[in-house]
Amino acid sequence: MISIFKAILTYIILHALTVAYFNYTSNTSILSIFNNNNSNSSSSTFANMPSRSIVKAVLSAEQAEGRGARVRRSIGRPELRNHDPFLMLDEFNVDANGGFPDHPHRGFETVTYMLEGQFQHEDFAARKLWINLPKEHKMCEPQYQELLDKEIPRATPEDGVIIKVIAGESHGVQSKIYTRTPTMYLDFRLEKNKSVMQTIPKTYTGFLYVLKGTIYIGDNEFVGKAHHTLTLTEDGAETVKISTKDEDAHFVFIAGEPLKEPIVQHGPFVMNSQEEIYETFDDYQSGKNGFERARNWQSSIAH
Repeated sequence: MISIFKAILTYIILHALTVAYFNYTSNTSILSIFNNNNSNSSSSTFANMPSRSIVKAVLSAEQAEGRGARVRRSIGRPELRNHDPFLMLDEFNVDANGGFPDHPHRGFETVTYMLEGQFQHEDFAARKLWINLPKEHKMCEPQYQELLDKEIPRATPEDGVIIKVIAGESHGVQSKIYTRTPTMYLDFRLEKNKSVMQTIPKTYTGFLYVLKGTIYIGDNEFVGKAHHTLTLTEDGAETVKISTKDEDAHFVFIAGEPLKEPIVQHGPFVMNSQEEIYETFDDYQSGKNGFERARNWQSSIAH
């Protein structure tokens, strides 16, 4: 029986330098994440505070990509080119032994959240990524972090509400992951007729991505349906009210401190200027400044 891998892939404006191949195999739950944040919490004391609402809803249309992959992309489409500090959001399913070919990265960090299945990842820097966000910290030491599903802490503020705290904090439960990037990454499962308040730092941008069911956001109960990315208002409100009605729902809540820096992107390279993009191409083609092993490197799991 061929099993299916399902995940969400988020690209964040950081610094990552690697040549990588992703290969997807069979059924287990795993989280491969390269980002985290500082603290954010939720409490019933915020119940009467105004909630952020939704600015835009973008449907993630399915398309073929890589080898044996079906991808739903929302952030990164013309309707939502980026959402600082986030560059791209993909929900994808991959057949067993499918994957994405060898490819370089520079200028961003990836977060892969496994929903079903398992995967193999390999890069020429011994499974390490250079991560950083602000321009002045671009050349920090590489790192790579993995968590199994059972290692992700859960918050259960009430019956019928389960929150996996992948990054950041929710209802007093803190993530185990730390990086330099101030980010929240929360997985919510709500039974029908439930409501939850989630705090968010007033300077953060954020969005929700609905995996299953229908949710209602804010005091005006904006309706969010499956496979839609819902961008939050940037009005300084520090809570988001999320409710369900006649069905269960599963969604992720992602937010972070915007960089407010120029973004110049060419394929898998994301820098601050066109000159830096030219320099990156020269580095890659010449095999220097982090790409020394890229020219002759081949993934052992891809071939």
